[in-house]
Amino acid sequence: MLDTIFEKVDNLNPNNDIVALKKAANILKNNGLVAFPTETVYGLGANALEEEAVKKIYIAKGRPSDNPLIVHIADKKDIYPLVDSVPKNALILMEKFWPGALTIILKKSSIIPKTTSGGLDTVAVRIPNNKIALSLIKECGFPLAAPSANTSTKPSPTIASHVYNDLKGKIDMVIDGGSCDFGIESTVVEVCENNITILRPGSITKEMLDNVVDNVTIDKSILNYNTNILAKSPGMKYKHYAPLGDIFIIDGNIDNIVSYISNCLENDKKNNIKSIVIASDETINNYSSFDTLSIGSRKNLELIAKNLFKTLRECDNLNINKIYIESFLEEGIGLAVMNRLKKAANYKIIRV
Repeated sequence: MLDTIFEKVDNLNPNNDIVALKKAANILKNNGLVAFPTETVYGLGANALEEEAVKKIYIAKGRPSDNPLIVHIADKKDIYPLVDSVPKNALILMEKFWPGALTIILKKSSIIPKTTSGGLDTVAVRIPNNKIALSLIKECGFPLAAPSANTSTKPSPTIASHVYNDLKGKIDMVIDGGSCDFGIESTVVEVCENNITILRPGSITKEMLDNVVDNVTIDKSILNYNTNILAKSPGMKYKHYAPLGDIFIIDGNIDNIVSYISNCLENDKKNNIKSIVIASDETINNYSSFDTLSIGSRKNLELIAKNLFKTLRECDNLNINKIYIESFLEEGIGLAVMNRLKKAANYKIIRV
């Protein structure tokens, strides 16, 4: 059991806490594990080029070894040693969206261990748009492999206490840099010479990608349940983001959704089952007789995305057995919200 260090770092001026950053970098230089904030979720970092360091990520998280990791860099030029080549459309995406919540998958070079790439011949790379993350990477002088800093299958962490609660004693250090801006993981795209495929939706939406490059498609695994896919991206293959209670997504006309969930909550109450509804601001008053959690307004899907994981974690704090949640429109960032919910619910969707 490790004595996990917990250090606060100023997210606006990380150099105000340079001693903590140097401590973190020293741990990483010695093949240790450090959790740090990004604009998406907290990441669990290790030296991406050292196989023994990366193996510790899988062990700490309980993560399947064929689930690839994202490599975080601090400057666009840092991608070139990591990949075989960078196609023109990848350069366009890098120029438009880096630093930011877009991960690009390209053919990897020989310096990337298979452990980092989940056994694949490709590597996923991004530049985080977070001053602490960038300062830490620069202080290390090497790229950081960093999946979400949570126990595998649990909701991703959006504040440092989520990380500490999950991984205390399993990692060397947690950097507390406040709340993450977006609250869901980066968009992941696989880039080939003539086309771009979205493997995981995020806050960089298909519509945003369509504005700058041609031939953007959505991988069928995002739209359909398939347990036999090759996991080319984090979040594709396995159950993810799940609290301890069972989640049920209720889809359909909103009046039918409210009626169905209300009946379920009433039946659960009669059977002494502790259940809750995660509802939008527009409908939450319809469930006034039951336990509720608000996730935000349907008119602001960005806020719903930001609130999603912390709301799911709150269900664990309340020891909830059954969780009902209304479905959302699968457009823009709503595609990412529903992707995460379907994974969390293990595709338990009830249409009414």
